[in-house]
Amino acid sequence: MKSVSELAGEVRSGGTGRTYAIVAALVVLAVIYPEIVESLQDLPLIGDFIPRTDSMVVMIVFTMMAVGLNVVVGYAGLLDLGYVAFYAAGAYTAGWLASGHFEQVSFEFLSTAPAGAPGIHISMWLVLIIAGVFTTIVGILIGLPTLRLRGDYLAIVTLGFGEIVPQFVRNGDSIGGFDLTNGTFGISPIDSMGVGDFVFRTESNRAELYYWTAVGLLLFTVFCCVRLQNSRLGRAWIAIREDETAAAAMGVPLMRTKTWSYAIGAFFGGVAGAFYASFKSGAFPADFFFNISVFLLCMVILGGIGSLWGVILGGMILGYLNIEGLATIGSKIQEGGLDFDPTKYQFGIYGIIIVTMMLFRPTGLIPERRHRIEMEEGVHDTPMYDVTHEGTLTDRDRGND
Repeated sequence: MKSVSELAGEVRSGGTGRTYAIVAALVVLAVIYPEIVESLQDLPLIGDFIPRTDSMVVMIVFTMMAVGLNVVVGYAGLLDLGYVAFYAAGAYTAGWLASGHFEQVSFEFLSTAPAGAPGIHISMWLVLIIAGVFTTIVGILIGLPTLRLRGDYLAIVTLGFGEIVPQFVRNGDSIGGFDLTNGTFGISPIDSMGVGDFVFRTESNRAELYYWTAVGLLLFTVFCCVRLQNSRLGRAWIAIREDETAAAAMGVPLMRTKTWSYAIGAFFGGVAGAFYASFKSGAFPADFFFNISVFLLCMVILGGIGSLWGVILGGMILGYLNIEGLATIGSKIQEGGLDFDPTKYQFGIYGIIIVTMMLFRPTGLIPERRHRIEMEEGVHDTPMYDVTHEGTLTDRDRGND
């Protein structure tokens, strides 16, 4: 007869096997999506709601940033309302190193730019790495003075950084007479992804090439987050999230551990920003307002704070609604004779979605295991089940005996 531990191991291995099978199927579907999207769009009823390939690129970029934000908010429990700063830093890094913005300089290294083009032109593949490293440094510099704060105070300070960055890039065209960001006009055009003469932007399947690259970046982000979650550093983040005072008493270095979460989250935000700047062929101040940070946070909350797969699902859902979904739904409503345009009320709609989730499924669409257990069993003496079903008159409430 098998022992209890052996049976539990079989259950866990079976669950892990099913998870791997589902993930593998989704990866295959993601890879072949550009090849089947036209067939899906021809389907009755749902065909009009299938997103185009170029829309999927934007959805994946925002999902990648949501996964990066989840490292800060979900793993370490730090409420960050200024994540747009890293997104902007990555995009403008691409603008500085892969465009003709600094026309007084002539430097080229493995780029797709025409020979002799003025400005700095470094391969966008290298720029992605440089942008990630640069935003990591920015994350450390921002984190060191701010991560000593907790809770609401930390949120207020990061909110301030989220408001400063758009103003800085908007007015950065004359810093001591030096044009750093080109002000409200932004930096454009930014070089395309590609290798040598193989330039994504000039190919007929441009959207597909960027799409597969975006999928690769998202898979890399997911892989890193999975490894981090189960690492020693990941367990330290969870300890801080659950009880910062207890974590410090157990020897967890708070500042260093928090700063690592901020820096790693910033890395993914910077890579996503640089990639999106290449896809859009420009970095513009209008892309980096504070509401982007709120939008990313909504993705994390919708999917499930701390849940990697939940955040991916939440990111894709809200990303779809933002890019195509609300417009498609609005057109269907208007075809039915009702004069209503949901795109005018998009953030109100997102707010209703989040409030509904908080009322009926506060742990998110795919909750993290720890959060689900806390909600089901409670974290104090009285389990939440007892409170829900028996009120305060439970067997554990000795004051009512």
